[in-house]
Amino acid sequence: MKYRTIGADPATRREVSVLALGAMLFGSLTDEKTSFAILDRYVEAGGTFIDTSDNYAFWVDGGQGGQSEELLGRWRRSRGIGDEIVIATKVGARPLAPGTSYTDNPEGLSAKVIREAAERSRERLGVERLDLLYAHIDDHTVPQEETVEGFAALVAEGTVGLLGVSNQAMWRVERARALAAAAGLPGYEVLQYQHSHLRPRFDVPSDLFPDGSLGHAGPELLGYLRAEPALTLVAYSPLLAGAYVRQDKPLPADYDHPGTPARLAALRDVARETGATVNQVVLAWQLGGQAPIVPLAGASSVAQLEENLAAVDLELTADQRARLDGVH
Repeated sequence: MKYRTIGADPATRREVSVLALGAMLFGSLTDEKTSFAILDRYVEAGGTFIDTSDNYAFWVDGGQGGQSEELLGRWRRSRGIGDEIVIATKVGARPLAPGTSYTDNPEGLSAKVIREAAERSRERLGVERLDLLYAHIDDHTVPQEETVEGFAALVAEGTVGLLGVSNQAMWRVERARALAAAAGLPGYEVLQYQHSHLRPRFDVPSDLFPDGSLGHAGPELLGYLRAEPALTLVAYSPLLAGAYVRQDKPLPADYDHPGTPARLAALRDVARETGATVNQVVLAWQLGGQAPIVPLAGASSVAQLEENLAAVDLELTADQRARLDGVH
């Protein structure tokens, strides 16, 4: 395994494995025995960065979520896991009532909700401090000052370490960070957005993003990373839920555009040259690039995890990277 540092402040920054493990479906679609086996193998391989949320996976049973955090708490206790493993979680998108969703009834990002949701997450995970806490989605009903101050208060109290943000417009992220900086408060240091080798369309509307996706890492976010080297991108869904390799998993609609075939062809060419799988090439491309990216890949079996782990040691040549980047 290889490692990188997230965060800038010596008091809160953490060294984490370069490959993060997504626990979204642990405790729901992925049963406890399988989830524990995946977690055990990940740690055995040197993995130290696990991702969850307080709303995972509410859509499985129509509830409010919490199954993933609860499973991770049971796993931590049964294995004697301490703070050597960094567990990131998120608040803001938990449905307030069963049968609802984050699009019509989210918990939001008021200071009160941030505090109460973080406390529930700490209890489920069985930790005194949340290593990394994200604002899962935006909340335009609450002044950003309140959200910024709400997160910062938990850092000051020592119940939260690093702060992160996901699925928000870059102008909102920068405004929140500027408010924090002006007030001398900790701000977002980790950005979690969907990012893969294929480039998506950004004009496809959804219930959460009526004007087009704000959840993908696009040119503004990648340029932001170059301008602010202390930031880190945690790239979720790097393998597009299996769509690169599974015939029964078509590519999502927002990848249906003229640029996709050429990038797919480059991926397959490099996979043939290296003897690696297409999934491994995608992860290696993210891991070895200039931008500070931590791929966040889920797994529903130990075999899937093993494939992902092998990507950490896959070294791509400069020529292969240039072709994958579409330079030539």
